[in-house]
Amino acid sequence: MAVIARMLVRRVLILVPLLLGVILFVFTVMRFSDSKPEYAYFQGANPTPEQIHQFQVDNGLLDPLPVRYFHFVGQLLHGDMGTSVLTKAPVLHSVTTALPLTLQLTFLGLAIAVVLSLIFGVTGAIFRDRWPDQAIRFVSLVGVAAPGFWLALLMIQYLAVDQGWFPTSGYINPADSLSGWLRCMALPALSLSLPVAAQLTRIIRTSMVEELDKDYVRTAIGSGLPMIVVVGRNVLRNALINPLTVLGLRVGYLLGGAVVIETIYSLPGMGQLMINAVRDGDPAVVQGVVLTIAVGFVVVNLVVDVLYLLVNPRLRSAA
Repeated sequence: MAVIARMLVRRVLILVPLLLGVILFVFTVMRFSDSKPEYAYFQGANPTPEQIHQFQVDNGLLDPLPVRYFHFVGQLLHGDMGTSVLTKAPVLHSVTTALPLTLQLTFLGLAIAVVLSLIFGVTGAIFRDRWPDQAIRFVSLVGVAAPGFWLALLMIQYLAVDQGWFPTSGYINPADSLSGWLRCMALPALSLSLPVAAQLTRIIRTSMVEELDKDYVRTAIGSGLPMIVVVGRNVLRNALINPLTVLGLRVGYLLGGAVVIETIYSLPGMGQLMINAVRDGDPAVVQGVVLTIAVGFVVVNLVVDVLYLLVNPRLRSAA
């Protein structure tokens, strides 16, 4: 545990400058965008130059970029992500209202992707080079090539419009109706998870094949242990070490991809919030959404690093 604690402290110390770099990148990109918050604030009311200048002074828009950056970091440390120039509401309130739905979609998609990839990846490895393996490899290759938004449009057409099995859009809170929540989240989660499941299936299948070729597996099977016991007790645990590292990047993809999927299915999450902010010229909200997603990606990869330490004893001993 001491080794894990030391490595965790090192990861957290690395996380601090990384987060500052992410904040700097998002801040700089937004500063050089074409959005004009002073015009969005007055919402087409033809403000005078004096009113625009006063707005710029009050919001620090005329300060040098380094000053504005450190002021922004100071705001974040106090839990302040700025104020929407349109709604006059704190950006943090808008983000915390939309974020739960995005997290629901992300982790539901993650659960589907992990289950599907484990089933098909292990099956493909056990039936290596036979017809189940060949079919799984072909389908996973198609899944890797198919973008999530294209799958979403196909599912809406065939499963929602033609068959009527699922709603085409909208959201129901799980506290109001769990079955209704599952119906409205099923297609978005599938659209988000299938490309990730296809990629993980190929990685798990390759790791399983490499592990099955090792001497200890042949010895265990030769001594009379059933294949299912050998795979479940030893092979699967060892083979999942490498896919676990890829899973962190895939969770980041799911979190970012949820923004696009939410827009297609009209879900009131971070995606809709950002699209509306871009359309209405509200840079503070765009900045808040992008920063939240970027920080979430960094934190998820930190969690995956910790899990990797827990399941890989060789890495702990090397530390």
